[in-house]
Parts: sequence; structure tokens; C-alpha cells
Amino acid sequence: QVQLVESGGGLVQAGGSLRLSCAASGDISSINGMGWYRQAPGKQRELVARITRVGTTNYDDSVKGRFTISRANVKNTVDLQMNSLKPEDTAVYYCNAYVRSGYYEPWLEVWGKGTLVTVSS
Repeated sequence: QVQLVESGGGLVQAGGSLRLSCAASGDISSINGMGWYRQAPGKQRELVARITRVGTTNYDDSVKGRFTISRANVKNTVDLQMNSLKPEDTAVYYCNAYVRSGYYEPWLEVWGKGTLVTVSS
């Protein structure tokens, strides 16, 4: 089994910064794309940012220029640096990754349990 464990959420004032981290552990041979999604109360889960194994990134327009995603392949981790936070960034943030346990095994999509980010005005 593979687990993704997020950390770094919390309460911050508007304009502040937070850094989220996600660590993958378990039966992992390789990890392909990794990303962060978020779900605000009453809304659907949405993509925040994704990063490929070679470092290609894409961001939702609402976070471009404020958030930065990065990963460390050796450590099986992905981080999200969030600056200039706004109240509308308040949500549960989920880590996501495509992993496999062997070269001939299928890719599996794995989700973390989420970490709450609250931005006060």
C-alpha cells in the first residue's frame, strides 16, 4: 500500500504565507505526476498545481504568481509554497500522486487525507 501524508496547514492572515508538504511512503517503485488539489466548503475539489517527474508545472489561474509547487524525487515528496494568501484560498488541500510498485505494475492514483488551510481577512 501507498500512503500520502500532508502537513503544514493552519490558520494565517490574508497576505501571509504557508508551506504544505506531502510525503509518499509504502510500496513505491516510481512516482509519476504529483499535485495539490483543494476543496472549499460547498464546492467541488479543484486542481491547484501539478508537477511532472521532470519538473514541468501547471497552475490554476487563481494561484499563478502566488503559489509554487516543487518536488524531491529522491525523497518522494512534493511541496506547495503559498504566498500572498487570500481568504478565498481557504480550503482543505489534498496531495495527489500516480504511483506504481514495479515497472510492469499499473499506475495507481493515490490521495492524501487533506490538510486544512484557513486564511482570515
